[in-house]
Amino acid sequence: MIRVTNLTKRYGPITAVRDVSFEVKAGEIFAFLGPNGAGKTTTIKILTTLLKPSSGEVQVDGFDPTRNQAEVRKRFGIVFQDPSLDDQLTAYENMDLHGALYAVPKNLRKERIEQLLNLFQLWDRRTDLVKNFSGGMRRRLEIARCMLHTPKIIFLDEPTLGLDPQTRNQLWTHIRRLNEDEGITVFLTTHYMDEAERMANRIAIIDHGAIVAQGTLIELKEKTGADSLEAAFLKLTGYSIREEETGQVERMRQMARMFHRR
Repeated sequence: MIRVTNLTKRYGPITAVRDVSFEVKAGEIFAFLGPNGAGKTTTIKILTTLLKPSSGEVQVDGFDPTRNQAEVRKRFGIVFQDPSLDDQLTAYENMDLHGALYAVPKNLRKERIEQLLNLFQLWDRRTDLVKNFSGGMRRRLEIARCMLHTPKIIFLDEPTLGLDPQTRNQLWTHIRRLNEDEGITVFLTTHYMDEAERMANRIAIIDHGAIVAQGTLIELKEKTGADSLEAAFLKLTGYSIREEETGQVERMRQMARMFHRR
């Protein structure tokens, strides 16, 4: 479903992605892990037509995202790390607008909206404004929305960041059901190692713009001699993902302190 061969992306003298190659099979859940700044977001932007590569080849369901943008965009849905819903609209209106933008026929759109909102346990709240939704409800709505035009692939960029453990588990249960019932290919990034361990069929770890390891959970453990994905990640990148998260939070606090001093 996705084939990336010798992908490189440069920004002047900086190489954000360096000679990256991997494949994602149709119907699998593929986790793309790495520290902040490792090249995950750049790779996703190339796969989803938002950036052009400096060199290398990329195919999404047989189409080149650079040359066949419209065809590629029909084939995927995406949930960004940052919120993207219109909180002044209802849940139903957010869904309906998305369907109209993707030219989903009105009758089919109505049927699909009801189906997805029921799946994500939001049908009873369909007429409520999104601004009154909890973080978990918003995330569920975003994933439901990205499925409306029946894509073959969904990209999930840190979809459970900031959610409580119970809500995270519920969200992954819904995603697993979509994967199994509709054969959706899932490409995800996460900082929660337990999610990748539990959900992913295969995992690729990227660091400093290059793939340092990829394979099943068992293969990564065997390669590193680790007893968990987090321990394998530590051996491959030099630090735990929790340390990276802590560093990111500390950087945000430092920026906030600098802002207030001004």
